[in-house]
Amino acid sequence: MRVVVVGATGNVGTSVVRALATDGGVTSIVGVARRLPGWRIDRTDWRQADIATADLTRIFDGADVVVHLAWLFQPTRNPSVTWRANVLGSMRVFRAVAEAGVPALVHASSVGAYSPGPKDRPVDESWPTHGWPGAAYGREKAYVERVLDVFEHDHPSTRVVRMRPGFIFQRVAATEQRRLFGGPFVPRRLIRAGRIPFVPDVPGLRLQVVHAQDAAEAYRLAVTRQVRGAFNIAAEPVLDPPDLAKLLDARTVPVSPTVARAAMAVGWHMRLIPAAPGLLDLVLRIPVMKTDRAREVLGWTPRYSSWEAMRELVEGLHDGAGMDTAPLAPDGGPVERMKELATGVGGRSYVRPGV
Repeated sequence: MRVVVVGATGNVGTSVVRALATDGGVTSIVGVARRLPGWRIDRTDWRQADIATADLTRIFDGADVVVHLAWLFQPTRNPSVTWRANVLGSMRVFRAVAEAGVPALVHASSVGAYSPGPKDRPVDESWPTHGWPGAAYGREKAYVERVLDVFEHDHPSTRVVRMRPGFIFQRVAATEQRRLFGGPFVPRRLIRAGRIPFVPDVPGLRLQVVHAQDAAEAYRLAVTRQVRGAFNIAAEPVLDPPDLAKLLDARTVPVSPTVARAAMAVGWHMRLIPAAPGLLDLVLRIPVMKTDRAREVLGWTPRYSSWEAMRELVEGLHDGAGMDTAPLAPDGGPVERMKELATGVGGRSYVRPGV
């Protein structure tokens, strides 16, 4: 089996490549990325390509499965850029899958594609995927779901799988998460238990988390098994602010959604943080997902709890963890944080210097 992984150098991509490399049925992996990594792994060849412009049909030729993970989170201040990369780029990927005659497509959707839903009971994969219009991430993930609807209608012989994971964390991706969502002013040395004084207890804030290695195992199963359709991917338990406070040895302070959003909006408009306030609106509205189908149809069982995945994130933030790929580059200290500032903090994508 020859598998092409598009977006192979990020948080999920590196984990998926690593999981596929352990599978004896996968004989060849092609990792596609805009910037080639220093990281190397068995049975994997690398192709430098931007999905917005590259000849993807040539890259996909001869593949048995294409796994589409590429996604641009920044710049939040210019959503037309992320729309071109994420929506139009995904359309180019799907078109190339059809032109190359690839038998199967595994696409990285998200819990963020779901329409607003309940927090007190889980919903299955039939819940509507119209996103939340106030957040670019939700709009784009939902639109690509509609594009996939058309693709499946037009190409019924192609096996299509939609993965809808919760928040995906691991130690080596912590610095990337900080760059994308926290920005250069997050005090690395204070991110540890007992150093953070309080956690805002915002009503409706409930997080479903999965470790990147467990998410990657779900992708491996989707690649190698003859399954179709959507799969919710998340570990237990669902985390709320008191859980996060316990993890950080902090207390909770009640904060209304209005106040929390206003504080985030001030930080974004003052270019202190790169994450737009609409992202908080999205997180407060997404439903809690039921994961029965992944367990029963994929045969997937997570090895890590959501607690363990979150703990790795916290420890990785404190240590400035990373690895030798452009998205996952470790924290370079004050000099590189100044270079992050030069991007406008959400004004354009941060590119690791020299890559």
